[in-house]
Amino acid sequence: MTGLTTALCLQRRGFAVTIAADRFAPHVTSVVAGALWEWPPAVCGHDRNLDRAKAWAERSYRVFAELAANPAAGVFIRPVAFYFRRPVAENPLLHNKRNELARIARDFRHDAALIQENAVNPALGFRDAYSHLAPMIDTDVYLAWLMKEVQAAGCRIVERKLHSLHDGLLAEFEAGAVVNCSGLGARDLGDDTVYPLRGAVIRVRNDGRAIPRITQAHCVSHDGASPDPVFIFIVPRGCDQLILGGFAEPNESRLDIGLDNYEPVREVLRRCVEFLPALRGVKIDDVEPVRVGLRPARQQNVRLERQHGTSIVHNYGHGGSGVTLSWGCAEDAAKLVEQISPSEPRPLGSD
Repeated sequence: MTGLTTALCLQRRGFAVTIAADRFAPHVTSVVAGALWEWPPAVCGHDRNLDRAKAWAERSYRVFAELAANPAAGVFIRPVAFYFRRPVAENPLLHNKRNELARIARDFRHDAALIQENAVNPALGFRDAYSHLAPMIDTDVYLAWLMKEVQAAGCRIVERKLHSLHDGLLAEFEAGAVVNCSGLGARDLGDDTVYPLRGAVIRVRNDGRAIPRITQAHCVSHDGASPDPVFIFIVPRGCDQLILGGFAEPNESRLDIGLDNYEPVREVLRRCVEFLPALRGVKIDDVEPVRVGLRPARQQNVRLERQHGTSIVHNYGHGGSGVTLSWGCAEDAAKLVEQISPSEPRPLGSD
């Protein structure tokens, strides 16, 4: 998602863009994403430089709101509610986040009555909640739309793996700059601070038959106080699907996990049903019950910068916030490319 969005922004600014990658959707992590827009810091993953992350998120919110008018894009604007076990006002970070969301997001409402109105299990002890409208992305549809958009804009697609950002790369592609949107692949290109943050989502039917149709998202963030990686993430996907999540497991790379062989996945289902009793009797998707992916996390901030002394612009390390930050990061990456003078030397490094 980061790479295609950046390519589209560059092409629209008048650059001739070649996209080189060894895999494209549906064989990428982006299709696994819960794909709910969130104000930083998010349920899973955030940039430590919150000011710039917020600017990226705000820009993405506005772009997604415009795209929601196009059914082919797979973008929906729906309510999302966040729930808390302590009053938001008692936590300065949450209180500040609440005030910022009230300014940015449409239909913001801070009201503990949401807990009862949304039939959240009262035994779990939630005491506060707020809600707002947020973009929710059908990743299969959206990534297909993005690919069509970059091709229609004139981007060239090359399916191949790049093993390094070597000096011959510019000559090979007859390029003036390279934008590195390699995600987790940045490890193979020299950044050993990038690591996998494994997650999985359970896909269930949301057609109104087995359970009442769920029309808004429900989230409980990880509190950061315990090693338990599970959090609650219930998001409508498209017209008749629901995504249940999730967890975040650092430095885990195996993808062959599911309801049949991995207890944390089963625990996600149990907690979601316990949290929202309306999910009792939910029908799990027969074809693809679970999707597993590796978020491209980074020990430092998201890397969005021009590498000093080179014509490389880096845009990777978004962790679990790739959708939320995608348009803001892509536009800032395009601006950095515009600052590269055609007359200056363009060495490519290996780091």
